[in-house]
Amino acid sequence: MKISAFIPALALLLTTSSALGGITGTVKDTLYDSYGIDFIGFLEARNGWRLQNDDHEKDVSLAEMRMQLEFGKYLGWGELKIKGDLVADVVTHDYTGELRDLNLLFTPFDFMDVKVGRQILTWGTGDLLFVNDLFPKDWKSFFIGRDDEYLKAPSDALKMSFFFSPANIDLVYVPVFNGSSYIDGERLSYWNGLLGETAGRNYIFGDEDRVSFGRDSEYAIRAYRNLSGTEIALYNYYGFWSTPEGQDPDSLKLVYPRLSVYGASARGTLWGGVANLEAGYYDSRQDDDGDNPMVRNSEYRLLAGFEREIGQDFTGAVQYYLEWMEDYDDYKKSLPPGSPAKDERRNVLTLRLTKLLMNQNLKLSFFAYFSPTDKDAYLRPKLNYKITDQLALDVGANIFVGSDEYTFFGQFEDNTNAYAGLRWSF
Repeated sequence: MKISAFIPALALLLTTSSALGGITGTVKDTLYDSYGIDFIGFLEARNGWRLQNDDHEKDVSLAEMRMQLEFGKYLGWGELKIKGDLVADVVTHDYTGELRDLNLLFTPFDFMDVKVGRQILTWGTGDLLFVNDLFPKDWKSFFIGRDDEYLKAPSDALKMSFFFSPANIDLVYVPVFNGSSYIDGERLSYWNGLLGETAGRNYIFGDEDRVSFGRDSEYAIRAYRNLSGTEIALYNYYGFWSTPEGQDPDSLKLVYPRLSVYGASARGTLWGGVANLEAGYYDSRQDDDGDNPMVRNSEYRLLAGFEREIGQDFTGAVQYYLEWMEDYDDYKKSLPPGSPAKDERRNVLTLRLTKLLMNQNLKLSFFAYFSPTDKDAYLRPKLNYKITDQLALDVGANIFVGSDEYTFFGQFEDNTNAYAGLRWSF
């Protein structure tokens, strides 16, 4: 599917938006007046293209039509929310639905909220970097140019929030493990350590099933409070690596090793802006000594960031991120001969610039990751133009560069792509 196939989809949205607007307006009024149901949604056409050849993947990285519908109903004693997408994906030839929200929120006591069902979970202080947020992500969507909303994947969970004077507490229980959507070669090529080269659709790994109720459950807790304008938080997670950071030596299937994380964060005003600091210790429980080459080592993670306005409708933000591997000498000794070794300390710097123009209808943004230790980078320029109150255009790119093909961003160099999308909201 080339760009020529994208033009009719855009034209269809443009020419039918007025008629569809009248229909959806009537439906929304009827649902609210008759049943007290709030109803919103959007239709979107989105297409992306590789900017260089990749022997292992299609030239088109993204080609889909998407409709999202969201319903909300206040029940008197609680709120019911349902949100789902219908997607026609030309790249994978899938025509599927995705349920992103199906949950009930209620307040059994004045000091307690409960949300049960499918929901998007998030916490922590990072901007597109995560230390104590161990909830699932969709890295495929992030790297091919879907809306940033789709980086966060849903969880089937029970969340209880308690509000006390000393501190507020969030408890999350996930009965059956919800993993992230990782890069497996279906859409994006990646570094394959077994082959010693980049692979894609020619080598798609299978992964283990963690579907046992109880044995494969996840638990997370956050305690937080505000101290003189600074929010302080403590975290604990007990579950699994959200991406498969291990491999079964017999079946060669990817596995999700057991993981515990202990962390803390602080966020508050500083120097006319907002600063954040976050840290976490990742205890890889199936590799306590760090000498198992098939399981990722334990590590320390640190994140520090600062954001402030640097001009009218112009903001800038920077972050420093560190992954410090534990038992590094044992890790190096355990590597097979000829295998490239990771650095003991992986450093990443990020920069975000955002400028609003044309009465804030045009948003220009630029986000960059740069790792001086890996000698690679990932750039995300993006333009969003609000044509009308309901119609918006997205244009952007995902640009990967690296000195070595086995580093985190360097492995994706052949996946560099540009994309465009048109969304009509109702």
